[in-house]
Amino acid sequence: MREKEFKRSVLIVTAFASFLTPFMGSSVNLALPSIGDEFGLNAVTLNWIVSSYMLSTAIFILPAGRMGDIVGRKKIFTIGIFLFTLTMLLLSFTPNITWLLIIRVIQGVASAMVFGTNLAILTDVFPVGERGRAMGINVTSVYVGLSAGPVLGGLLTKYLGWRSIFAFLIPLGVISLILITRRMKGEWRDSHGERFDWFGSIVYGISLAAIMYGFSKLPSPTGWILTLTGIILIPLFILIERKSASPLFDISLIFRNRVFAFSSLAALIHYSATSAIGFFLSLYLQYIKGFGPREAGFVLMSWPVIMAVLSPLAGKMSDRHDPGRLASIGMGITSAGLLMLCTLSGESGIIFVAAILALLGMGFGLFSSPNTNAIMSSVEKKQLGNASGMVGTMRMVGQTMSMGIAMMLIALYLGKEKITPENHLRFISSMKTGFAIFAVMCIIGVFASLARNKKNIK
Repeated sequence: MREKEFKRSVLIVTAFASFLTPFMGSSVNLALPSIGDEFGLNAVTLNWIVSSYMLSTAIFILPAGRMGDIVGRKKIFTIGIFLFTLTMLLLSFTPNITWLLIIRVIQGVASAMVFGTNLAILTDVFPVGERGRAMGINVTSVYVGLSAGPVLGGLLTKYLGWRSIFAFLIPLGVISLILITRRMKGEWRDSHGERFDWFGSIVYGISLAAIMYGFSKLPSPTGWILTLTGIILIPLFILIERKSASPLFDISLIFRNRVFAFSSLAALIHYSATSAIGFFLSLYLQYIKGFGPREAGFVLMSWPVIMAVLSPLAGKMSDRHDPGRLASIGMGITSAGLLMLCTLSGESGIIFVAAILALLGMGFGLFSSPNTNAIMSSVEKKQLGNASGMVGTMRMVGQTMSMGIAMMLIALYLGKEKITPENHLRFISSMKTGFAIFAVMCIIGVFASLARNKKNIK
């Protein structure tokens, strides 16, 4: 296979796989009210349908990236797609909320295996000068999934029930596996023969789980205990990694690589400030505005559509211009959108909501591809698994933190009550408080994004 055809094949396979998870996530957001009605769930439990998946992915994505470096990125990538497809089949027949949450955790592990390796594979295949465009196309596939999810998810939920969302994705998973077998030839493993750091992985997982689960329980005593326990374990993890001959994560990337450190921090802040927007607005449109899943999906679609249009252009621009500046401009636009969301009320017009979402899409589209290009281009080949894992970890930790803030605010304003007309004003207050917190975080993130430089880009 000629080099150009090989690159195209790898790009197609990774892009198609990258479509699946966001499509599923955005579809499930629209299906939450239907799932809640069937199982009799309150808003906090509905949040865990999303957060259990995110928590699991966040814990395993860094170990999955490192395992790919050792045993083969294509192998881990393929296993992840297979496991993801299997969980879709199981979710199509889940009998109760307990099984649904258990399978969602397993699905998170599968997602970690995919997203812990796909960017490393792309970086291995595409050199500097072509990498930004490839990253942009990959990110676009993510946003196409986010765009299609609300529309198709809303239609499937309305006419076939929420289980049909998972059933719909089964053949897509099978197609991904066929593409991997036929189109993605070769293997990539720059740390072949090295030992996997099981002890470091366990400490890392416990620390991250304690912080993220504890954060979701704040301000309860249990939440404080778990969060502080997780924070205390971080120095132990750093000590273990510095002494390990084959560490799970190369700590020097944080302390000696300015581009990597600040780009990762910018990603964490940006995802923490934006990921719960879809959750809040999905509930707002259906409970407050009285929209059905299909209509809510069309409104929410304006955000990822703009992302999908801008991401390839932003990625290509980041090959020629400073990706840090492009990402900083994007984060600034996102901040403006979040400030506008703080003005929402029960009487806000749908055109106004869609316009804000389009602005947010513009900010996210300008931020994501350049920021990812900056991270992946700032490391050596043997560190690609770490870098790919860090990109995914920042995304999933940010998403989980964002959902944790949403969960905490809903618990403070609504307790364990279901969302009803009697407490609509309290729900809107929780939502607007969340948007205000996210806006402040994003403004701080602009400064973190500007703090990087171009010295370490390879």
